[in-house]
Amino acid sequence: MSAAIETHALTRRFKRHLAVDAVSMTVPERAVYGFLGRNGAGKTTTLKMLLGLIRPSGGTARVCGIDVAADRLGAARKVGALLEAHGFYGNLSGRENLDLTRILIGLPRTEIDRVLEVVEMTEHAGRRVSDYSLGMRQRLGLARAMLGAPPVLVLDEPTNGLDPDGIADMRRFLGELPARTGATVLLSSHLLGEIEQTATHVGIVHEGRLVLEGELARLKAELAPEIAVETDDPARAAGLAAARGFSITRTPDRIVAGLKPGEDARAASAALNRALVEADIAVFAIGPRARTLEGIYREVSAPPVAQPLMQPEAV
Repeated sequence: MSAAIETHALTRRFKRHLAVDAVSMTVPERAVYGFLGRNGAGKTTTLKMLLGLIRPSGGTARVCGIDVAADRLGAARKVGALLEAHGFYGNLSGRENLDLTRILIGLPRTEIDRVLEVVEMTEHAGRRVSDYSLGMRQRLGLARAMLGAPPVLVLDEPTNGLDPDGIADMRRFLGELPARTGATVLLSSHLLGEIEQTATHVGIVHEGRLVLEGELARLKAELAPEIAVETDDPARAAGLAAARGFSITRTPDRIVAGLKPGEDARAASAALNRALVEADIAVFAIGPRARTLEGIYREVSAPPVAQPLMQPEAV
């Protein structure tokens, strides 16, 4: 499968702060690529370099085979973008706002009807944008990004601020976009549950570095399952499991122990249960579970559980 977006050692430094650290990512054509990371991880800076809005300190970025630094205008023609700031005129209708962009790009009027139909906003196009809900503004932003049918869409937190119904609606819409329009979607977000239901591929960035990338279904299948444990003492249980070689994530009432590749989940569950009971830790429930995107994210981006310091022996 060809790549719609490729970066090689893409880097951006702001004085002494290294915001993006040698990121090499590949976004396949017609994929919905979830670009994940906590706030400040370097997601938006990476997107701005892909869009030619800021120059990299090092490395390269290519969109549809075009080097962004060498030909910013040529690369920009291949990309439609929706960043956090919409920049609409509230006193104008949705159609009038789109018409301003259409004129600047030099497209026919029929292009407005096409994108309004794609985002299912035709019946609201004559209303003033100041009367739109946040979800309708997001859809209008997508319509503007799709003017001219760019092969790549770059969307930064498109569900930000939406209510649950709006998020579900946007999730459905984004998941259908490649099949409906042939576009590749690069979707930046920190909402792991939404990305898991939408994306075909993911890239996880942590402290400016790309720490994991691949097809989501394959990543979940290749990684070993986890053991979920509900216990009366998650802190002690986490320490015991970590000492036995498990990678650990913890919530207030449970721990999740990651298995090693090839390790038998049932046997590992039995052994861990036995160890917890022998340590006088009550186990309410224990068993293997399939990998989730949240579990994968926490494993590759969270710091390791600190091990207790060894106490010196009494003399």
